Amino acid sequence: MPHESHPHIAGLRRRLARITGEAEPRGPIAGRLASGHADFDAALGGGLATGRVHEFFAADALDATSAAAFAALLALRLPGPAPLVWLRTADAGRRGGQLYAPGIAELGGDPDRLLLIEAPDPKLLLACANDAIRCAGSAAVIVESWGKFPLLDLTAERRLALGARDAGTTLLMLRLNAVPSASVAETRWSVAAAPSRELEAHAPGAPAFDLELLRWRGGAAGGRWQMEWHHDEQAFGEAALSGAVLPLAARRAMASLGAAAA
Repeated sequence: MPHESHPHIAGLRRRLARITGEAEPRGPIAGRLASGHADFDAALGGGLATGRVHEFFAADALDATSAAAFAALLALRLPGPAPLVWLRTADAGRRGGQLYAPGIAELGGDPDRLLLIEAPDPKLLLACANDAIRCAGSAAVIVESWGKFPLLDLTAERRLALGARDAGTTLLMLRLNAVPSASVAETRWSVAAAPSRELEAHAPGAPAFDLELLRWRGGAAGGRWQMEWHHDEQAFGEAALSGAVLPLAARRAMASLGAAAA
């Protein structure tokens, strides 16, 4: 019986890897999406891998805005003028609120780079995501969904992951009011609001975030970082607290009581 050639065996392995979602990209990883936070980036080998899928979950329902803000600010750090495509369902827009262009500009981002597309239902959202990640002109794609997303099964996720890898497009999955489950994402994060330092004249402080690494295909999970957004540097950095702040648990309890009273 003749032996199979090495190129033939290698080809079969590549095909099987693509079917199972474990394929390597056609070329080397383009780079890393660095946050600017030294410890965070160092722990991940320079930042989030580009051309990969990364999931962001709100720690609880009250952290949905913080999770969305972190994903947006991180994506806006991608260099160049290429657009950032933000896909969401109309339901997510009603529940999570609308993006505010002057607010993005105030934080140092360029709102002109943001292309917002609302889909009427999850089925069309998934179809738009598959098209968007394969568009060579996109710097990154953010897919925002609210609650359960039954159509986003492992088969659909593998298709998205392969599309992102082949095109080199970074895909940020923003899962709000959802519970993490098995997926093919490179990393999975829990995002919560963190206390921020008060500025002069009692002005609100810079946005601050509490991040926990729930899963990482390339290493150990369990890392946790607190960081805040630095407008001037347009980067994340250490969250330097000063003065008295209301504990996060107490603020959430107050917000919950207020929502119940309403």
